Amino acid sequence: MIWAVLLAGGAGTRFWPLSSPTKPKQLLPLTRNDQSTAEATLIQLDGLVPRERILLVTGEALAPALGATLGLPSENMLVEPFPASTAPAIVWATLEALTRDPDAELLTLHVDWAIGNREGFHQAARAALDTARKYDCLVTVGIVPSRPETGYGYIVPGPELDPTAKKVARFSEKPDAPTALDLIANGAFWNSGLFAWTGRRLVAEIEQHTPEIAPALSALEARDVAGFFQRVTPISIDVGLLERSNAVAVVPGDFQWDDIGNWDALHRVRPRDGDGNVFIGPVHARDAYECVAWSEAVPVVLSGVRDLVVVCANGRVLVMPRKSAPQMKRLLESLPPDVRNLPS
Repeated sequence: MIWAVLLAGGAGTRFWPLSSPTKPKQLLPLTRNDQSTAEATLIQLDGLVPRERILLVTGEALAPALGATLGLPSENMLVEPFPASTAPAIVWATLEALTRDPDAELLTLHVDWAIGNREGFHQAARAALDTARKYDCLVTVGIVPSRPETGYGYIVPGPELDPTAKKVARFSEKPDAPTALDLIANGAFWNSGLFAWTGRRLVAEIEQHTPEIAPALSALEARDVAGFFQRVTPISIDVGLLERSNAVAVVPGDFQWDDIGNWDALHRVRPRDGDGNVFIGPVHARDAYECVAWSEAVPVVLSGVRDLVVVCANGRVLVMPRKSAPQMKRLLESLPPDVRNLPS
């Protein structure tokens, strides 16, 4: 049976000052006004994976809000004792699924993406699961790039397995712009982070390739979650396994996908007005073009400007060029704590 693992960590910095450690982007209505990104992701799984077979991995600070928002069974809320990156979280959820279903096949995805075209998403997910089953391998879904994005990882495909799937030749993580253009020209995909595998194959590959985690598997088998997290070395699933294994395949995904990495992403995933602006809240403009503006309550007026991000939230006002949005973490590190830290 198909299971889904939803990863819902995150420190809540990239959408400052709207986001915070207790309300990061997965709890914010970034893609549409009436639902959070976590809710939107869960809805995309309807018709593919039943709610009783969806496992959500998150931290203690976010678990109550996510539980109330998503309404998953309490036994499906896996609360990490502390964050250790994606590989330990995925392994824990996989072992949990295998405990309940020894033949579990799993999809793994993040809850803070923008996913469009549900039919295309389901087709890609089923193709990935079919490939994982047919070739007993790990599978990632690749998205055909629409721009030389430097904030995403890329997948360079290798030999064809069948008309749908290819082996992965290598991964390229967050290349510079010239390298991204070369990768695109040579048929590389964006690495969506949507993965598929059988539970048994994932565990076998972890045992073979991931010494940061393999010795701690016995703790999970003994149901000692705290002991498992204490013994592992934090590492991502990409670095800890996918980049090391020779049993990784890629299938293409024909659906809208964006990881909504920063404020500039709203310009891609939200409807724009006739001047190319995305406005949320009481925002008014005259001769403003290609801007992203969000205000929780205070009226904001833009006049004679272009390509700006303007945010008024949590007692803070942010104004920056859209092109600078990827540097948000660097900006926050430079701010004094009394400005950076939001009121509770």
